[in-house]
Amino acid sequence: MEEKAQDNMEGKKKKNSGSFLKDLLSGSTISDKIILKNLRFLIFLTFLGALYIANRFHAEKLVREMSHLQKEVRELRAESLATSAELMKATRQSEILRQVTQRGLELEELREPPYKLVK
Repeated sequence: MEEKAQDNMEGKKKKNSGSFLKDLLSGSTISDKIILKNLRFLIFLTFLGALYIANRFHAEKLVREMSHLQKEVRELRAESLATSAELMKATRQSEILRQVTQRGLELEELREPPYKLVK
């Protein structure tokens, strides 16, 4: 009986050593040990990767928003220039005189320049 038990143990050892060799060559033992040993580091790297992707999406969103705002500023600047030009045209003396005569107001243009009253 003892011989059978020893033979059985030797068979298991050979079987285990054979499967260990097989696992070693296939890389599963090494990779399992490496993965388990460095699990915290792998989780940290995964977190950094997700953070990098989120940062990139945020930066692209900011660039799109900035481009939209620059376009809006150009449009508002053009509108401001157009309004300023219209105001300059409307406040010219000749334009005011034309508006007065067109509306039939009985106003006259000053022939003498204005002067200050001094005490």
